[in-house]
Amino acid sequence: MADIREFSLDYFSLKGKVAMVTGANQGLGMAYATAFAKAGADLFIPHYTDDVAEVKSLVEAEGRRVEFLRGDLADKGYIDAIVKTCLDKYGKIDILVNNAGTNHFEDIMTFPDEEYRRVMDIQLNATYYMGHEVGKVMAKSGGGKIINIGSALSFTADATCPPYVIAKHGVIGITRYFASDFGKYNIQVNALCPGFFYSEMNAAISDNKEFYDKITNRIPLGRWGTSHDLMGAIVFLASRASDYMNGWYISVDGGFATTL
Repeated sequence: MADIREFSLDYFSLKGKVAMVTGANQGLGMAYATAFAKAGADLFIPHYTDDVAEVKSLVEAEGRRVEFLRGDLADKGYIDAIVKTCLDKYGKIDILVNNAGTNHFEDIMTFPDEEYRRVMDIQLNATYYMGHEVGKVMAKSGGGKIINIGSALSFTADATCPPYVIAKHGVIGITRYFASDFGKYNIQVNALCPGFFYSEMNAAISDNKEFYDKITNRIPLGRWGTSHDLMGAIVFLASRASDYMNGWYISVDGGFATTL
């Protein structure tokens, strides 16, 4: 039996680790990257848009290194390039966060096929391909952590965003499948499921007062989340402190899922 006196806050340290966070140049992903840097990790950030100055400043302010590669996660060739470039830059990948996302809001009766495919490619298919490729690297190096970003909509549904709901349900399935097959390689695969948070992607719905009030009234804590509410949970899932957690999820939703 392990000596409980050996436990310390060092279990939450990421010193010496390399963390890859897709889409971390904006939104909640930037909070994940900053939390990792504060915990001691260096960062590799695959991104789609050009705005990397802020996250670069945040990571480097913690004395950590950050590298970038721009492209489209709907392109499998880009995913292969991400893995190769990170290994060329750092020599390893200890942590992967499948964070990048997109959405499109429209009534189901007119929802365009091309938007359905685009959301599924980024939210679901890229989660699989990134996890699959990085998991193979981690298996050869002795282990690692894969964290998939789910949602409150991984467990329920809402109007006007069918592919997002379908994809986020699928993220839980991918998480459990990878946990089952990668576990023997000392890779822990879990999901972080934010509830309703202020972010660029949620601006259209958080600015809608009727919708905002409906959601807020359902949250027992009485407010939407902020990036700080997720930073401790993501470090836990990436650190030694979660070594025996595998195939599960943490919902950070203010109690949203507990109410009707």
